[in-house]
Amino acid sequence: MIRAIKFFFKRVLPILLVLFVAYQVWILAHVLWWRNHNPGMTAFMSERLEILQKKDPEFQLRHKWVSYAKISPNLKRALVASEDAKFLDHDGFDWEGMQDAWERNIKKGRIVAGGSTISQQLAKNLFLTPGKTPWRKLEEAAITVMLETVMEKRRIFEIYLNVIEWGNGVYGAEAAAQRYFGVSAAQLSWDQAAWLASIVPNPRYFEKHRRDRKVLRKAAIIRRRMRYADFP
Repeated sequence: MIRAIKFFFKRVLPILLVLFVAYQVWILAHVLWWRNHNPGMTAFMSERLEILQKKDPEFQLRHKWVSYAKISPNLKRALVASEDAKFLDHDGFDWEGMQDAWERNIKKGRIVAGGSTISQQLAKNLFLTPGKTPWRKLEEAAITVMLETVMEKRRIFEIYLNVIEWGNGVYGAEAAAQRYFGVSAAQLSWDQAAWLASIVPNPRYFEKHRRDRKVLRKAAIIRRRMRYADFP
């Protein structure tokens, strides 16, 4: 037993540490590259595409990158109002929001609120899987720090707008606008933007239940908050 412990600390642990550091460097290299280049496929997209192609080998994701200037200010306001009201002020983590979410979850006895910022959501979309583990949360935090350190808020938001899921195989603002309203992302109205923002937490469900009372109620709340939302 003692020999096994010594072997682990002398041989195995150093290798694991080297691999861990190499992985962080690999992630940082991607973040640096994406300051001026657009991501193609995210980890979330890849995983979902693999699942969908098991059912239909010909299936292709709906995704088209558009520049920040070609996305309606209405959608930008709606997402900030819905997902991260303090986006311009925090360093990647809304500590007060996380505290509120924790207290709500404890009170309800189940997960009813997340508290993740736009930067945190982008971090997990780009590199991680939907599963929830302590390791994944730590890695999400590390990637969030990288994003906030290397990129400006405008670039973080631009990537976020172009990669988040908005339905079964639907990713990014342009694909979502075309899918639900038959318009470009630049043409989204106040009401359309509020509805799109309202389905972000569970897009595949609300894609099939567009008139669900929960989503309509949330869209109404977002509409009221939009006028106060500041975005990059």
